[in-house]
Amino acid sequence: MTWVVRLLVLLPALAGLAGLLAGRSHTPARALAVGTASAVVLLAIVQWVSPVGAADLDSTGPLPAGELSLPLHLLSDDLAALVSLVVAVVVLAIQVFTVWYLRDDPRYARFAATVSLFAAGMLLVVQSADLVLVLVGWEVMGWCSWLLIGHDSERPAARRAAYKAFVVTRVADIGMVVGLVALAVRAGSTDLTTVLAATTPDAALTVGLVGVVVGVAGKSGLVPFHDWLPDAMEGPTPASALIHAATMVAAGSYLVARLLPLLAVDDAARTVLALLAAVTMVWAALLACAQADLKRLLAYSTLSQVAIMLGALATTPAAIGPVAGVSHLVGHAFFKALLFLGAGWLAALLGATALTALRGGLRGRGALRWAMAIGLASLAGVPPFVGFLTKDTAVDAALEGALDGVTGAGGAAAWLVVVALLVTVALTAFYCTRAWLLLDTPVAEQESPAADDLPPQPLAVGEPGALAAHGEHRPITLPAALAVCVLAVLTVLGSLLLPRVDGIHLGVVSALLSLALVALGGWAAFTAARRGQRDAAEVLPTSTRERAVSGFGADAGYAAVGRAVTAVARVVVTLDRDVVDAYPRAAAVAVRQAGRLAERGHRAVPGRALLGVVVGIVAVALLGVTAWR
Repeated sequence: MTWVVRLLVLLPALAGLAGLLAGRSHTPARALAVGTASAVVLLAIVQWVSPVGAADLDSTGPLPAGELSLPLHLLSDDLAALVSLVVAVVVLAIQVFTVWYLRDDPRYARFAATVSLFAAGMLLVVQSADLVLVLVGWEVMGWCSWLLIGHDSERPAARRAAYKAFVVTRVADIGMVVGLVALAVRAGSTDLTTVLAATTPDAALTVGLVGVVVGVAGKSGLVPFHDWLPDAMEGPTPASALIHAATMVAAGSYLVARLLPLLAVDDAARTVLALLAAVTMVWAALLACAQADLKRLLAYSTLSQVAIMLGALATTPAAIGPVAGVSHLVGHAFFKALLFLGAGWLAALLGATALTALRGGLRGRGALRWAMAIGLASLAGVPPFVGFLTKDTAVDAALEGALDGVTGAGGAAAWLVVVALLVTVALTAFYCTRAWLLLDTPVAEQESPAADDLPPQPLAVGEPGALAAHGEHRPITLPAALAVCVLAVLTVLGSLLLPRVDGIHLGVVSALLSLALVALGGWAAFTAARRGQRDAAEVLPTSTRERAVSGFGADAGYAAVGRAVTAVARVVVTLDRDVVDAYPRAAAVAVRQAGRLAERGHRAVPGRALLGVVVGIVAVALLGVTAWR
């Protein structure tokens, strides 16, 4: 089993490095990417079916670090095996789909290699039993996300989105580094088992966990770090599926699940996480309701769904464990990967991702239509799909935590999460129904609104599907279509994986509430859309929709923060140059000026007395030498 776990991480890493050497040769790059992803799936299945319990495995051996222990161990247990299997399956589907989707891209080999490296980083986080290895995997994903989002580097929008994602997540990662260092120093070791055993509450634990929460907020896109994720849609759709489904944004949820025993005894960090999750899930769902682009709608839904995972982890009683958050992580990986790949397929057919251009696009599309229907229904929380089961598990766990008084102020933060979850369930059903009506209702049956009534529509710039407008994009291949269909099947049957980790807990009250709210949200969207047969979002004022499309100025806020930081840096440079360095420079100037004055005061012509002395010395010397002879 040790070698199985090692190869799970090493194979995609080696494939990524080899793929970077493949240059522009597509055939070996395709074979390497898909072949390695298939091998990783087989290894993940072996780990999943092996009844090993929890095993602490060696990797490269310990590192010498004085009094601090750095064992660099790997971990194999049911939770790691489940998440590794999900990650491996989703990555394989994305690699197979990318072979078709980027078949005409001259940089396909580099893209596929970066996907492999990204998968290696995520699998290292999942399989790690050491905080140093967690941080390594965490940083690898950050670098790879920058490369994938900015894949089409000729476009300024793609470059800006990549830099924005990198800078925002790097700022949050300062908290992650501080947090992990604090936890390691506190326990005297980076070994995860040792760190989790030190459960006595103290200031160092609070600092460590709050730092981790800040890092998780950055990678997962919690408010106020949320605006980088919608802009990441500038990357190709397979990159969006990878980042949003089973890697990066989900890595934070997995890490919090691992650290849950510590979070359960630190009320401050738990409250911070609960508040950030509650605000994010509602705010992102509201923004999703008004988006004019399908990919950005799915991006905001990712923010909301990841906040559901983290909200459940923040409020779950310690006795239940992390199963509620992890179960929704699994369900979300399947249906969100399905939706993004389906959106890419549809964009390739119609040449755009703007919802106005996609209206009625699913009619007559066969497998694609059913796949998108399953994905949206699961996202909305419609039974019996996996989204309903995992989302209700999260709601039920949060409700039980609120009743038990989890988090500060008598459970006030937990109750806030419960209310936010219920509101989010209704909003999610609204925007999923809205998206389905737009995508499935033929244009001829709709009343086309005036152009000036619509907010600006984003174009599918940089997407290979943009060629479809000229009939140049080739039909989808059978393997790519099968990848989408497999994800659709897992969206229906994926809950069968969860009993292994005791991951499904349906409550009667929470299930009935969820179903009622799903029905309410769907009915509201249907009613609004049928009011004149138009987009359900048009019940909102045009100015509000336009501001929602732009994220209500969050990007401008980031830019203002950047300008403020730059201004402060300039002030610091000025103070350092003109104040701090002024004293030594002034002393140097004073000495130099004194030297010049002394030089000017000296005539540089020897006096008679001096000449007499010199001549006398020479004469005496000559006489002495002569007399000595």
